[in-house]
Amino acid sequence: MSSRNAMEPVVVVGAGPVGLVTALLLARHGVPSVVLEAAARRDPSGSRAICFQRDVLDVLDRVGCAEQLIARGVTWTTGRTYYRGDELFSVTFPDAGRGAVPPWINISQAEVERHLRDLAAAEPLVDLRYGHPVGEVHQDGRGVEVDAGVTVRGSHLVGADGGHSTVRRLLGIGFPGRTFADRFLICDIRADLPFPSERRFYFDPEWNPGRQVLVHQCPDGTWRIDWQVPADHDLDTERASGALDARIRKIVGDVPYEIVWATVYRFHERRAATFASGRAFLAGDAAHLYAPFGARGLNSGIQDAENLAWKLAFVRHGWAPEGLLASYDAERRAAAEENLRVTTRTMEFLVPQTSAQRAHRLESLEKARTHPEPRTIIDSGRLAEPFWYLDSPLTTPSGPVDDFPLEPGAVRPPVPGTLCPDGPCVVSGGPGRLRRLFGTGFVILTANRRAPELETDVPHRFHALDDIDAGGVLRRALRAGPDTVHVVRPDGHLAAVLPSCDPGPVTEALHRACGRR
Repeated sequence: MSSRNAMEPVVVVGAGPVGLVTALLLARHGVPSVVLEAAARRDPSGSRAICFQRDVLDVLDRVGCAEQLIARGVTWTTGRTYYRGDELFSVTFPDAGRGAVPPWINISQAEVERHLRDLAAAEPLVDLRYGHPVGEVHQDGRGVEVDAGVTVRGSHLVGADGGHSTVRRLLGIGFPGRTFADRFLICDIRADLPFPSERRFYFDPEWNPGRQVLVHQCPDGTWRIDWQVPADHDLDTERASGALDARIRKIVGDVPYEIVWATVYRFHERRAATFASGRAFLAGDAAHLYAPFGARGLNSGIQDAENLAWKLAFVRHGWAPEGLLASYDAERRAAAEENLRVTTRTMEFLVPQTSAQRAHRLESLEKARTHPEPRTIIDSGRLAEPFWYLDSPLTTPSGPVDDFPLEPGAVRPPVPGTLCPDGPCVVSGGPGRLRRLFGTGFVILTANRRAPELETDVPHRFHALDDIDAGGVLRRALRAGPDTVHVVRPDGHLAAVLPSCDPGPVTEALHRACGRR
């Protein structure tokens, strides 16, 4: 790579969580960026996205803020689902224990963004600029040029500027999908409620008949409440009439409360026609919009950022051809398609659009009162999870995957394309966990200490399970045999699972995962 290209930044449009994570991950790879935010300052009000999933916390750990967020966030361990006056079922997550990564935390998007902004402001390789709305985008074979009041030249462009993305519009990329007519009222209230660390979902309560209500705890005694409301709902009228207070009192009873934030919005289900156009890419809400039940929006957006950042870095450093970037669209559009499939099915249950869907919803809810496994017939949102890149051109297949479990929430076997399982390990003589070894180059896990000599310039490090896995937890999680080799991408996904340390197949798997075939 020429020195000129090495000094050129990646231009990131949007200083929300997805844009900031992209910039911080690029910096971790030694790649500079300029982040252009249209607003003079980001609006810090309201909880907005609140649920951050365990695998996404690993990404935030790599940029340097997961420990603070976990310490601040509320870890909900129980989810209860009700129909009218009856509790249908509850789901309990085991306590992750002190120092471990919890399955979920609840914390406001604004607080996460504040931590990311502070990290970006202190990072020399990130040039963060507010009050720079983008007006034009141009690109050629050598780079991109963005007019945002000033002209910014860069090697590539990442549009992380939200659902109303200017970058997407300027690139001429379609955003097909649909919008649901029913509206949803969100209130953040501060109150001392008697069911901490719980998520509560109410179907058809007498105080919101025919619709649903969702209650989440957040830090500082704040509770997020979502009500499905009619399409003609008017928040100002309800607030002035006292009906909003009456609505909240149905949940909090006589407990004193304070409204911190309230808004009304509609849900969208959309996916960009492509996530890439030349040297420009879309990530987060600019690329996809999902209904929030299951928290697949921002969690998926942060996974977009990690997928794209390592590939941009490898191309910029000359370790991979420009063609590697085509895999971003292939992998993350497939992930978006899966998220749309899951969230659309959820919305058709929560907000049925046809008489058949309404009949199915009612029948399922009634049946759930006595069903031995009510969770299997009630869809209140399938929780976010990482996607599996089984069919990616970067993945070295290791055999038939016809029986791979595709249903939401299933336990995925550690086959090529899935996210590598985590577990305790010993590194540099001290305790740690496996995923903290990931993030920059490839990691090659060998079952024994016979690491092969590889003829490749692809950055990689070897770790022998014999050395780091004293208790055998990782070996069992990986289903490792006596000579197995696991090749792990910088984003933690398994690129290959090989039967031996033969340097030829290991090198070939590395090169395939970098787009060199």
